[in-house]
Amino acid sequence: MVVPFSLAETTTLGLTERALREAAAEWTAREIAQQPQIWQQIIRQINADAPLRQWFAAQLAEPHLRIILTGAGTSAYIGQALLPALSATLPCAAQRLEAISTTDFVSNPAQYLQAQYPTLCISYGRSGNSPESLKTVQLADQLVPDCRHLIITCNPAGQLAQYGQAHRQARVLQLPEACHDRSFAMTSSFTGMYLATLWLFQPEQTQAEQTIAVTGQLLAQCSAIRAQAELPAERVVFVGSGGLAAIAREAALKYLELTAGQISSFYESSLGFRHGPKSVVNARTQVFILRSNAPYTAQYDVDLYQEVKGDRRAAFTRLVQMDDVPGGAALTDVWLALPLIVYCQSLAFFKALQLAISPDNPCPTGEVNRVVQGVTLYPFDPGLAERA
Repeated sequence: MVVPFSLAETTTLGLTERALREAAAEWTAREIAQQPQIWQQIIRQINADAPLRQWFAAQLAEPHLRIILTGAGTSAYIGQALLPALSATLPCAAQRLEAISTTDFVSNPAQYLQAQYPTLCISYGRSGNSPESLKTVQLADQLVPDCRHLIITCNPAGQLAQYGQAHRQARVLQLPEACHDRSFAMTSSFTGMYLATLWLFQPEQTQAEQTIAVTGQLLAQCSAIRAQAELPAERVVFVGSGGLAAIAREAALKYLELTAGQISSFYESSLGFRHGPKSVVNARTQVFILRSNAPYTAQYDVDLYQEVKGDRRAAFTRLVQMDDVPGGAALTDVWLALPLIVYCQSLAFFKALQLAISPDNPCPTGEVNRVVQGVTLYPFDPGLAERA
């Protein structure tokens, strides 16, 4: 019997709605699959927001501006991944761009904040309720007389958004509601905040269109990603160069989170991997090398792939590249990062399913939480910092 099209079950990442419900995987699947559409929405939103773009341009016109990209965990990796590309195109030679995690900031603010420079803090927060996120902007205002803020968040009701809305030198960029992931792991929120920052600094229409198309084609091939994920492994390693090293770091965290720690995950740069971390490779290890599209850099990625492959110690080694996807080879690395992390998110998702772990809630007992808990925050006393 032929099922009428209107009655046929729709699929997400190749799985029916019923299968996703039974696996407690609905939200994660949806939030991975929706990303190309979300990126289009974000670009349209920023293009339509002339006041925000004018305000941001005015900040970049400050010749001695110090810009800090900050967040916790996955949100911190946004700044780390963007830093190399954005630093290269700052409009003024004396400007500085840095990526500093809020988890470093809060415990050592005097080491990271310099009162003599006008400072723009670009803060990332899916919920905006992580304890370190609010404390970081408060410390920045306490220690830097001329501090401005751009808060990029997915939750208008979060503490971070509310702080920005009440601050005369701040702007809040509220991403589409679908970016506020309902699942445990950050997927749409990570790429949404990444893209929003990239578009403010370097809006490149052709690169954006190609990135969206490439990622859509990649998601259409999810059966191949699933087959790779289901290969046996007890350890997995993600490797990348430049900004893609931070994408490898985020990929390792996604894998660890979604498999509830049952699979140990690691990350490193392509050249750094030989300096000790390569010791992790054994017969139960999968190695994924995120290949750069920059010809010079790619040489180092390919060399490492050939070396690990030639060692014949790893269970599986893959050079992850977008050359086989139409348009993929034309992406610069800062845009290539988006389809690469979607590939890695999907890989972790399918591994969780194989292990019978709920991707939406991989830690139901609560030792690890969607929004970090248990952090005690202390008032900052400069005198105590000086005696450290």
